[in-house]
Amino acid sequence: MKLIIAIVQDEDATKLVSSLMNEGYGVTKLATTGGFLRAGNTTLMIGVEDKKLDGAMAVVEKVCHSRKQIATAPTPMSGVTGAYVPYPIEVMVGGATVFVLNVDQFKKF
Repeated sequence: MKLIIAIVQDEDATKLVSSLMNEGYGVTKLATTGGFLRAGNTTLMIGVEDKKLDGAMAVVEKVCHSRKQIATAPTPMSGVTGAYVPYPIEVMVGGATVFVLNVDQFKKF
């Protein structure tokens, strides 16, 4: 058995959860916050049998796509200590960061 931990952007989460559930995968959804953009994201935990791992990964890959987005990065103001001006930058968001872990034991009570 495997545990898939998928960190996805909130924008992709609802569609991904629906797609996984339609394919028969159980999903646990956790609200989390990303480090770089400090934006909301969603962490999904998906337990699958070894033979179903490729199918679940294919669903994640199909739904979650990277895209460009404008974000604001604080830039220090010259001559003023501790003052920052928001500066727009283009960043890649979306997609999925996925970890696959072996599960030694699984019990459901």
